[in-house]
Amino acid sequence: MCGIAGYINFHDVNNSLLLADLYHRGPDDQGNYEHKNLNLFHSRLAIQDIENGKQPLVIGDYVIVFNGEIYNHQELRGLLPEFKFLTNSDTETLLSLFIKFKYKAFDLIDGMFAFAILDKSSNKIILGRDRIGKKPLYYYKNKSKFFFASELNAILNHVKGLSINESSINSYLKLGLIPFEASPYKDVLEIKPGNLLEVDLSTLQTSEKNFFSLFDLYDQSKEMNKGNVYELDHILEKSIKRRISASDIEVGCFLSGGIDSSLIVAKSSQMVDKLKTFTVSFNNEFDESSIAAATSKKFSTDHIELPIRFNLINDLEKILIAYGEPFMDSSAIPSYYISRAAKEHVSVILNGDGADELFGGYRRHVQSYYNLDKLFSKFCIPPKILPRPKTKMSLYTYFYRLNSISRKDGIEKYASQTYDIFQDAYSFKEDHMSKRIEDLLEELDNSNLDSLEKTLYMDTSFGLQNDMLKKIDISTMQNSLEARSPFLGVDVLNYAISLPSKYKISGLKTKRILRDLAKINDLNYLSEFPKRGFEVPLENWVDNDLRELINDNLSSNTFSEKYVDRGFIDNIINKKEKVHSYKRAKILWSLNALEIWHNHYKSITKNSSKV
Repeated sequence: MCGIAGYINFHDVNNSLLLADLYHRGPDDQGNYEHKNLNLFHSRLAIQDIENGKQPLVIGDYVIVFNGEIYNHQELRGLLPEFKFLTNSDTETLLSLFIKFKYKAFDLIDGMFAFAILDKSSNKIILGRDRIGKKPLYYYKNKSKFFFASELNAILNHVKGLSINESSINSYLKLGLIPFEASPYKDVLEIKPGNLLEVDLSTLQTSEKNFFSLFDLYDQSKEMNKGNVYELDHILEKSIKRRISASDIEVGCFLSGGIDSSLIVAKSSQMVDKLKTFTVSFNNEFDESSIAAATSKKFSTDHIELPIRFNLINDLEKILIAYGEPFMDSSAIPSYYISRAAKEHVSVILNGDGADELFGGYRRHVQSYYNLDKLFSKFCIPPKILPRPKTKMSLYTYFYRLNSISRKDGIEKYASQTYDIFQDAYSFKEDHMSKRIEDLLEELDNSNLDSLEKTLYMDTSFGLQNDMLKKIDISTMQNSLEARSPFLGVDVLNYAISLPSKYKISGLKTKRILRDLAKINDLNYLSEFPKRGFEVPLENWVDNDLRELINDNLSSNTFSEKYVDRGFIDNIINKKEKVHSYKRAKILWSLNALEIWHNHYKSITKNSSKV
């Protein structure tokens, strides 16, 4: 796992500082390559072929900087008999595949990746990302200059005069994330998952190519997949084995009390002697450490329980600033701490990411499967006459939210179903980003996808790609830890999306086929458990630990006031708005995260001039 960067036509970049920006992503080795007006940079976390896997890697007229892992690269070398390999590195495999097959090479790959390939013969560089977007890659472009990097802060620190994309900030507040390829900065975009970007070194003319479409995969026929749990068992086992074997150093596993990570541990323990497993313990109602300990005992793992001691006052800004954009997901905090603790024991970790979005793991997926919102819309009750919920996870809370959601449509409905931050409390102006989302939702409505598939597609394209995967990348790479996700392997992905919805939702139970999979893997005691997220004591943080910090950040003359009325902010702080206490905490957390990002942005750009 690594960090990559590069630029065209820049003459004032401090290369040492740029490599320093990437150091946490790859502290084992650093390198660069110059060609005409192009500079390429690489910072390496050594996982495969530790001795010979240095980058940038050169083969003839081709040069690559690569961040990620190609898990089936040894198998793919069988397709390249004409190449004499000098290393055991998957980077050499990837570049050789590209030289031979060009863009068709990416159809063959099971992996997570972001890369830049220089093709001297065509005088172009090609940037690309994996199918789902596990590895990030951003780029800045104006008429005369181009800059790319694994992280937004590397661009912010070296491209002078970046200005704020107000539509992105509006979307962040409305949805809880910045969607599509947008970033918080004008002229800075993210390479879309499954996409390639060609850049001509002379003219900076760009062209996009797509080698994978999630929508097209969903739009294919489901008739061939019969929901055979033993077939899925074999596919998942293969995915896990690839992710363990493609490492020259020890691999561990995150282990919660849920089905997803427990399945990964059950399989991995058969492949690794004394597998190291890691669990977070909290002193609150969401603690699952006792369940995780039982799973560890059953599979004889070397279990390490990590009691999380939050030092929010000292660490909060550092954790959130690392994202390079406003980031409201509060589970970024425990994700950072568990990654830091796990790094003391291993440098590669497996997780259960993606299972909920592919197999239907959230309560709203039951609602989508049965179209409950449409049913409720016929007799929904005005929310004002209903008492507000007192707890977050009760059946009444579920009814209350479903009743509210049934009165909405389009983007407002989707936002209420997911992060539900400002919904029913504050309305934001419509803009072109909102229009793009509405157009996408309309396209989905007119597609052949069933109601659950539409929701799963949105959850993967928005929540997974723009929140969950960013969170796991930044929180692990802040600590030089590589995270691998077997549920996002290409074969598991194809299987899950071709699976008819009846194998995902059964009655009121989510992830039907994964529950069946748990039973045949000796995890019967987990098969009936409801979904429980990576929760944090957010209300306590907002009202106690972070109260003074939040009040200071939101007191007056805030950036947030460009988007949210000052009176509303004051009423939320002073508990005068009629919203549930947990919604109030989410609103304050989101606004505070926005201020932390903006304060950092100001500190970097205050002395900058326009490019």
